[in-house]
Amino acid sequence: MSRPTIERLLAEKENLERILDNLTEGIIAHDPHRRILYFNRAAEEITGFSRKEVLGRDCHETFGHPFCGGRCAFLEGPPRALDHAEYPLNILTRSGEPRRLEMRVNGIEGEDGRLAGVIASFRDVTDLIGLQIEHGDLEGFAGIIGRDPEMLQVYARIRETATTDYPVCITGETGTGKELVAAAVHAESRRGGGPFVPVNSAALPEGMLESELFGHVKGAFTGALRDKRGRFDLADGGSLFLDEVSELPLVLQAKLLRVLQEGTFEAVGSEKTRKVNVRLITATNRDLKADVETGRFRKDLYYRVNVVPLHLPPLRERRDDIPLLAAHFLAMEAEEGTEPPAPSAEAVSLMRRYAWPGNVRELQSAIRFAVVRSRGRTILAEHLPGELRQLKADRPSRGPARKLEPDAVRAALEKTGGNKARAARLLGVGRATLYRFLRDFTGRG
Repeated sequence: MSRPTIERLLAEKENLERILDNLTEGIIAHDPHRRILYFNRAAEEITGFSRKEVLGRDCHETFGHPFCGGRCAFLEGPPRALDHAEYPLNILTRSGEPRRLEMRVNGIEGEDGRLAGVIASFRDVTDLIGLQIEHGDLEGFAGIIGRDPEMLQVYARIRETATTDYPVCITGETGTGKELVAAAVHAESRRGGGPFVPVNSAALPEGMLESELFGHVKGAFTGALRDKRGRFDLADGGSLFLDEVSELPLVLQAKLLRVLQEGTFEAVGSEKTRKVNVRLITATNRDLKADVETGRFRKDLYYRVNVVPLHLPPLRERRDDIPLLAAHFLAMEAEEGTEPPAPSAEAVSLMRRYAWPGNVRELQSAIRFAVVRSRGRTILAEHLPGELRQLKADRPSRGPARKLEPDAVRAALEKTGGNKARAARLLGVGRATLYRFLRDFTGRG
């Protein structure tokens, strides 16, 4: 009586495996103890691991680390339940090649309602995103808005840091979005599911900074009424973002250097050494190399924090991103279920001409100001802050020569093989703008 049922089940399993093996998405399934039960052909091709290497083995042991990095829900044992989750994931294949995946994870419940296992599907989007960056087709990446060629290089650099734990140092003027980029560096890394802990060195009194970073024990100083965990402790397994790192006193620079070298520190007033696993991301609006020359910043620490430098351009150097950013901020300010107000052509022109000393942060404030004054209607020039309205009396910039540089146009055309539409996207301008430039300055419109 049982044989036909077994044969049917086997046949169904074979049919199911045949179907799953023909999918372009990788499929992996494991039980509550992370024992891999299924691994389809696409999963083999994407990861470089064969079924023989993974089936029946612990997921973490098979790949040498959690496949999903810090986002793994099984880091501390089986969870009671697992809801549907989607997230980007950067992995290293068996041969060490970095790949970017889009991952979807679902928990499977057993008859008793408890978690019986996990099935995950993933697709490789490495080449797709690479092409989008190369061709200038992206309007944003990892929560950052912009398609200027310099911003595309920022996106590429963020992707390059995804599969490493090297310290990243972000430089740029105040208001350029350094914390947003730091969060993107963290989110794109294998630590993405772990804590992201920011601390601003310039915002805290020097006497509190050591306690804030490393914590303290009860009675360590007047007012220390209880033990307190420091930011490094809170960031264990994730990333610590240390903004305005140039403002650290020299004595704390020495302690920071020790954490980077040894991964250890002591809380204020404690003799107990703590060990942490933290990726450090720093930021500054100063020239750290110049601070090294003047003795304000330790030379040995400079080489430790500046392993991967990442520079953010000021807004005045990527003016073509201003309409994109304005639209983004207007959408954020719109009430739920309502259409965001649109800026008039004159308002956009003024925003493009303004120098934006406060960069993206100042632009967001200007948009909020304009939304209040316009009362949700079309944003006109008179709704903008006074600094921008004053530009109406100035002579507007004329011609594409102020917008495009011959060297940049030449490089874009060479990179795209003479394709003007693609070159325009790479330069972050409309095709008509590029055609006018070519007609006016080269006679090849």
